[in-house]
Amino acid sequence: MGQYRIQRLNDQLRDEISKLILKGEVKDPRVSTFLSINRVEVTTDLGYAKVYVSSFLPDNQVEKGVNGLNAAAGFIQREIAKKLRIRQFPKLQFLVDSGMKEGFTMVQKLNQLEKESKENAANQDSEDTED
Repeated sequence: MGQYRIQRLNDQLRDEISKLILKGEVKDPRVSTFLSINRVEVTTDLGYAKVYVSSFLPDNQVEKGVNGLNAAAGFIQREIAKKLRIRQFPKLQFLVDSGMKEGFTMVQKLNQLEKESKENAANQDSEDTED
């Protein structure tokens, strides 16, 4: 299967899984609508697909949600396989992706450093004018 075809399948799977979660069709109580699917990586032989899940929820709730999604993987595969026309549907494996949360905290730290440096510069200027 071509690289572009695999990429289109990755994007399509990400969209379909996100729709199932947002519509509340996954009935597992551990699965929250606040979970987001960051990316999907399908193997070239269409045997498996790694689905990376993240959220701004606390880490233990994200892990519970991923466990719920893994428990409902068969249902999700069946629902999406009805919509997609592919010869072999990949087995879904859901994984926690903490990259989005780590990136957000890094941006917050950078903003805090910038704010502190501006305050230090303002304090330095006021000390210079007093002398």
